[in-house]
Amino acid sequence: MRAVDVIIKKRDKLALSREEIDFFVQGFTRGEIPDYQVAAWAMAVLLNGMSDQETTDLTLSMAYSGEVLDLSGTVDIVVDKHSTGGVGDKTTLVVEPAVAACGLKVGKMSGRGLGFSGGTLDKMESIPGYRTDLSTAEFMSQLKSIGLVLTGQSADLAPADGKLYALRDVTGTVPSKPLIASSIMSKKIAGGAQVIVLDVKVGSGAFMETLQDARELARLMVAIGRLSERKVIALLSDMNQPLGEAVGNALEVREAVETLHGGGPADFREHCLVVGSHLLVAGRKAKDLNQARVMLEKALAEGQAWEKFRQLVIAQGGDVSFVDDVEKLPRAPVIQTLPADRSGWLSQVNARTIGEVSVTLGAGREKKGDPIDHSVGIMVHRKVGEYVEQGEPLFTIHARSVEEAEAAAERLSGALQWSKTPVAPLPLFYGVME
Repeated sequence: MRAVDVIIKKRDKLALSREEIDFFVQGFTRGEIPDYQVAAWAMAVLLNGMSDQETTDLTLSMAYSGEVLDLSGTVDIVVDKHSTGGVGDKTTLVVEPAVAACGLKVGKMSGRGLGFSGGTLDKMESIPGYRTDLSTAEFMSQLKSIGLVLTGQSADLAPADGKLYALRDVTGTVPSKPLIASSIMSKKIAGGAQVIVLDVKVGSGAFMETLQDARELARLMVAIGRLSERKVIALLSDMNQPLGEAVGNALEVREAVETLHGGGPADFREHCLVVGSHLLVAGRKAKDLNQARVMLEKALAEGQAWEKFRQLVIAQGGDVSFVDDVEKLPRAPVIQTLPADRSGWLSQVNARTIGEVSVTLGAGREKKGDPIDHSVGIMVHRKVGEYVEQGEPLFTIHARSVEEAEAAAERLSGALQWSKTPVAPLPLFYGVME
């Protein structure tokens, strides 16, 4: 079997066999198939798609390219939550400590930024010393001791996905539904979670821009979960505008800390409560969503969720003083506010444009291996449906230089659309699939 034959077959819109997929995935993992051939194959998958069976075979091949954790001897049940990627989506930093504070064990392997979307690991690395490279033994030990782990993929867990994930980011193949679904689900299967709640984003700031595409991705991942004997729930959530206010790594950590203390933007807090409630019900800690919500609100109000977040930071080597006093987190040298040049109702706050501007400022990667500047980003002060008076602040830009701030301001103005008549606010969620 040759790699080029597998590429040609998918280029010609033919279904790949389990053996062909496994040959290609394992060859790439071992370094026998080079990046440029995998890039060509990924583009063929993006353009021509994969069947459910192909996608499931790809998922399992990537999961079993390394070690697959069996956590049954460590804890009774492990839950995980995953977002398909968005702008300002720091949900994991709040939901997982809150859920863990309610008694569920949460073991998560997270990812870095892809394209215009932020990465959870990049955010957590705003905290000096925080380790994202836990070994399997450390993962299992920490899960047992504090009930919460938030790390990157170890070299032993789904190594094929780790390599493909980095390559997709720089080859224009991020939006492929089979590649998104298999990437997410391979990590979940390898990580040993039995209950998975997926936050599938839809809109301008998501990889799935239409509700139809988001539903198809959600259906595909729920199907993979069923075939791999995991309980999977998919929430369809809005990403036409950024979630919360902060976009950028240290800025998002600040906002997460504020929310863990019982504050935070209303839309972000509500989103966290909905996602967390589904986790508690699926993980059998609450009988229904109403009871789950009460549990989460109590964990936030009484400080248990915050204390669990501190335990996480300390357990993984982070300097906890940087979250105890968020003023110590990285701060950009230039901070400029962009005021409204007119009055009116906002009809669009384009999440993709804002995400792309944040990448240009240095909060994300434009090419593989680019360093991240944790200090830069954007604060988004207004939402769709709000009335804004001329002169009121729309954005606060955190930049490395005045020139970069001014260039960002010019692009951010184009992210907005205005209306002379009232506009309805956007929904947070569009539905649930099980």
